[in-house]
Amino acid sequence: MSNAYVSYNNIVSSLGFSSETVVENIRNEVSGLKLIDNPQVLPEPFYSALIDSKELENKFQKLQPNKEYTRLEKMMISSLNEVIQKSNIPLNKRVGLIISTTKGNVDALDKNNLFSKERAHLSELGKSIKEFFGFKNEAIVVSNACVSGILAVAIAKRYLQQNTYDHVFIVSGDVVTEFILSGFNSFQALSHKPCKPYDKNRTGINIGEVAASALITNNSENLSKEAVEILGEGSCNDANHISGPSRTGEGLYRSIKSALEQAKLSARDVDFISAHGTATLFNDEMEAIAINRLDLQDTPLNSLKGYFGHTLGASGLLETIIGMHSLNNNTLYASKGFETLGVSKPINVIKKTTSKELNTFLKTASGFGGCNTAIIFKKLTH
Repeated sequence: MSNAYVSYNNIVSSLGFSSETVVENIRNEVSGLKLIDNPQVLPEPFYSALIDSKELENKFQKLQPNKEYTRLEKMMISSLNEVIQKSNIPLNKRVGLIISTTKGNVDALDKNNLFSKERAHLSELGKSIKEFFGFKNEAIVVSNACVSGILAVAIAKRYLQQNTYDHVFIVSGDVVTEFILSGFNSFQALSHKPCKPYDKNRTGINIGEVAASALITNNSENLSKEAVEILGEGSCNDANHISGPSRTGEGLYRSIKSALEQAKLSARDVDFISAHGTATLFNDEMEAIAINRLDLQDTPLNSLKGYFGHTLGASGLLETIIGMHSLNNNTLYASKGFETLGVSKPINVIKKTTSKELNTFLKTASGFGGCNTAIIFKKLTH
């Protein structure tokens, strides 16, 4: 079976419009979260990480679009364009396109939106991206709650190993809209302060927006300096509840166990965990239980939600890209907002950014409906 690598990548976010800028901000523990006070969106002020609209428009217009695109499409196209340019791969029949998102163009359903309601269909989003770049294959849309971004990486790897494609471009994204905010608000899950994953004094989640892109390839030549190999992956649904995770962490436990078995590694071989860490009581507790069941409680762990908020279907790819740079920089990035452990089982949350020789990391994600995904990545020796 051919190897699969994650190579060129880009992030368009509140912390910058390139992966390098974003990683530098995280190294300096700068957060993109800001207090938003807009009664038209939510009656109460809330924290969110929003992409600068003017900057996005400037970047997008340089690509000379010849029709109207939604905000999410502008974010995704701007991000993916960087990766296609850097990788220099002709978009022939052996190249796939995967789009991962939770809600897609959900804002097309808003009253005053310029676009038709049909634009909210995920297939329309796929078509827009495919046609902009001229991909030869139909876009594959992965929309499986908050594991979408990382699940897309696992699916791309499977396509390469089944010899369907030689290269797959992934673009992930979600936008902050009134619809999404009101949904999380109805769970009483939104925090009016910056989120504090795994912390005793957490008050809930912040929602953020981002677009992230990466190339998954079977070609070990012409890789980016921070490229990684995918050693193993697993995905499992615990089917516990539409919004509540399994109290025993069963789905996450099985996903990580599968990934470790496929990678032929033990818990001791994992250098750090890029965890999901949404800063809700049920999620953080469930993750801590699963991590302990796998004997990973001493492995350094972070959640990046304190920098971007929860970016829904894009979070898994966004956090994978930062994990890749983490390996390349031999740096463990602090889990922003964390002070005092607030889960019932011990976990080793990274309190401050530190240098350490790193070779592997585990990325996990969990989402509504009980979906869980885990992937183990390894640094390449150049």
